[in-house]
Amino acid sequence: MRKGLAIAATLMLGLLPVQQASADVVVELYTSQGCSSCPPADALLGQLAKRDGVIALSLHVDYWDYLGWKDAFANPAFSDRQRRYAAVAGSSMIYTPQMIIGGKDHIVGTKGMDLADTIAKHSALPEKVTISAKRSGEAVMVRAQAKGAAPGRMVVQLVQYSPSESVAIKRGENAGRQITYHNVVMGWTKVADWDGKTPLSFDTTAQGDRPAVIIIQEGLGGPIVAAAKVN
Repeated sequence: MRKGLAIAATLMLGLLPVQQASADVVVELYTSQGCSSCPPADALLGQLAKRDGVIALSLHVDYWDYLGWKDAFANPAFSDRQRRYAAVAGSSMIYTPQMIIGGKDHIVGTKGMDLADTIAKHSALPEKVTISAKRSGEAVMVRAQAKGAAPGRMVVQLVQYSPSESVAIKRGENAGRQITYHNVVMGWTKVADWDGKTPLSFDTTAQGDRPAVIIIQEGLGGPIVAAAKVN
């Protein structure tokens, strides 16, 4: 059944149009190594990570660690981020696997058709902010400008991730499984506030050589207005 779900979801993603880099849609998967329902969503994110026009990120939460296996990538800050999204949506419930698209739309992480439709919807939205992020060593140069009326108070965040991590899970609901995780977030840091009234231009630092993304968002739990991979 799990294999069938993953295959069906992959077929759905094959229908996604290729987007320009300036229209990147951020997809956050909230997952856990201790969640038996998560592996199909983890595999789906792996397929999504290969798509142009999408920034696919895997955020591991810590609230399933009590089930017998401590997730090596879990970060309580990611659990808090998911709770903020729920609060903004007027809900007190969080779960895995959950995907949040563009900081706004919430879907079950294994629903490939819903995911494809939602990404297509976000890709078609007019840009509110143009953004670029260039890297030289550990220095990252960020430039952004609002198009039309400024969206309001925004936060600029630097995200660093590992493209692939394979884990042999020895206990808990996934005991005995070897699972590969994709675009595993290792750090998520607020680096600036911005009101959008004047062009944004500043430098920040990305430690080490892991890939990085700049995300501009309306508050810490609001819609994502722009995102760019650091090149």
